[in-house]
Amino acid sequence: MGTPDMNFIRTDSGHPDFRELVEALDAELRERDGEEHTFYKAFNGIAALDRCVVGYLAGKPVCCGALKGFDPVTLEVKRMYTRTEARGLGMAGRVLRELENWAAESGFTRCVLETGRRQPEAIGLYTRHGFRRIENYGPYAGVANSLCFEKSLRGE
Repeated sequence: MGTPDMNFIRTDSGHPDFRELVEALDAELRERDGEEHTFYKAFNGIAALDRCVVGYLAGKPVCCGALKGFDPVTLEVKRMYTRTEARGLGMAGRVLRELENWAAESGFTRCVLETGRRQPEAIGLYTRHGFRRIENYGPYAGVANSLCFEKSLRGE
């Protein structure tokens, strides 16, 4: 699947390529979310993320994602992003699968995530990969622009 010049690494939030991609993600979200961006930014810090994936195309970092602790059996998918020039190549799906595999290898049985209504590409990605809508959790409860999802890692 994919082309031979795609590869992925597991790292943490200190990796410079991960940080560069997150800066690009935040710039895009500032435009999409407008005034709501400040609210969301409060829940998207990367300082303590120890499970991050960076995807490379022809040696250039083009996509990323991360996992954050949520509860004893659940990790939250965070900071998913693919640069414009790499979209449509299946890289985001591969990052998501790598995150799910890492979570399962680490003994977690479930992933959750939040995305915005203004991100139809992300909504499509998550539903194609078996995530199902759930009630908005935590800080996203009652937030009209937020959509929350979950996926069992047990193959159910």
